[in-house]
Amino acid sequence: MSVLDNVDAATNLAKNNELQLLVFRINESEGSAYYAINVFKTREVVESKNHHLTQIPSSHPLLEGTIILRGLQIPILNLPLWLGTTLKQEEVKKSNILICDFNGVVIGLRIMSAYRVIKKNWNEMHAPDSYRLKNEGVVMNDTRLEDGSLCLILDYEKLLADVIPQAMVDVLESPSNILNIPLPAKLKTGTVLIAEDSRTAQKHLSQIFENANLDMRIFDNGKKLVDYINSMPDPTIIPAVITDIEMPEMSGFTVLQILRRNPLTQKLPIIVNSSMSSDNNKREAEGLGASGFIDKTKSHNIIPIIIEAMNKHT
Repeated sequence: MSVLDNVDAATNLAKNNELQLLVFRINESEGSAYYAINVFKTREVVESKNHHLTQIPSSHPLLEGTIILRGLQIPILNLPLWLGTTLKQEEVKKSNILICDFNGVVIGLRIMSAYRVIKKNWNEMHAPDSYRLKNEGVVMNDTRLEDGSLCLILDYEKLLADVIPQAMVDVLESPSNILNIPLPAKLKTGTVLIAEDSRTAQKHLSQIFENANLDMRIFDNGKKLVDYINSMPDPTIIPAVITDIEMPEMSGFTVLQILRRNPLTQKLPIIVNSSMSSDNNKREAEGLGASGFIDKTKSHNIIPIIIEAMNKHT
């Protein structure tokens, strides 16, 4: 049975501030690190030796080439090399390819082996400041396995942005209708609050708001955002909140639940901006009171969505 069989529904987990991670390794060296990715961004694990790799001339050094899997051409990214490890030829032959789906962008990550699927509460995910000391950091957060081993969760959006930038949001692409939409006074003079743990997504959102000449403040996770709102004398001055779903300490669904229970933030426009853009997640977000939902590759449309939500809440 595959390690990806019999996983629970993503929305039920996120609603309970939980997630499931596929734990894997990128080489066979003794004491090598464990890495993980949210199960619901993965499709399957296939053996590298069973799939012919077609190289692409003049491509990014981390783009090994493509394979054909069930009629789909899938780019293969050299995850070990991104992490500073060069696999030996024998290791490459024994390696596997982890097929992932990011908002409909299907890619393959070269790994050595899939270890197991684990369930964690988001408050067991830690994001020390050391991971954010430099812009080129690739680790977003970590957790512990049962034996105490450290397991690292990477900024896969950064990898995508580095190697396949066309798959990510175009921050310079402005919706044509934004110039024709009157900006609510509260948005022009206020500060939109954002909960987002990916440095890549933070950078994209910062540029989008800067291009729109609007103020925003970013928090590295949902708990920091909620704590800040709870410390405000008058949270009703907030124009809108944007939250990711997957974050250490507190998921975006938990952020929604907390803010909707508070009479002062009950009618606050809250937009979910996530790379987990399945219909189930959208329905769950709406059921918990989200004012809108947008996937991260379309974040350039987020200002009109905020305006629409604000107009509905007035």
